[in-house]
Amino acid sequence: MRTLLLRIYLSENDRYKGQNAHHAVVEFLKKEYIAGATAHHCIEGYGTHHDIHTASVLRLGTDLPVIVQAVDREEKIRRIIPKLKEILPEQLMIVQEVEVVSGEGFREWDNKF
Repeated sequence: MRTLLLRIYLSENDRYKGQNAHHAVVEFLKKEYIAGATAHHCIEGYGTHHDIHTASVLRLGTDLPVIVQAVDREEKIRRIIPKLKEILPEQLMIVQEVEVVSGEGFREWDNKF
């Protein structure tokens, strides 16, 4: 079984239908029975515009980076990518093959769906 890690790069100010985009994505992943997902609130970064976003006390607005990661079987990750592109048409998404070396809960979830 090939397992993929999907990583989506967002900003904390990104929105989808009135809510934070990262929350909307995590909720979507749960509804799609993706084995696991985590949103990481980052302290510094920049994107395609090369504007650095940081939690520095000298900045009035933060707009910090957020990364959502999800892991599951390849066919399940590939199946949800088109919908994620609709939700987040401009955000960077990458996929990497990973090896799950631990996590019986992951294997149990995988067998259910």
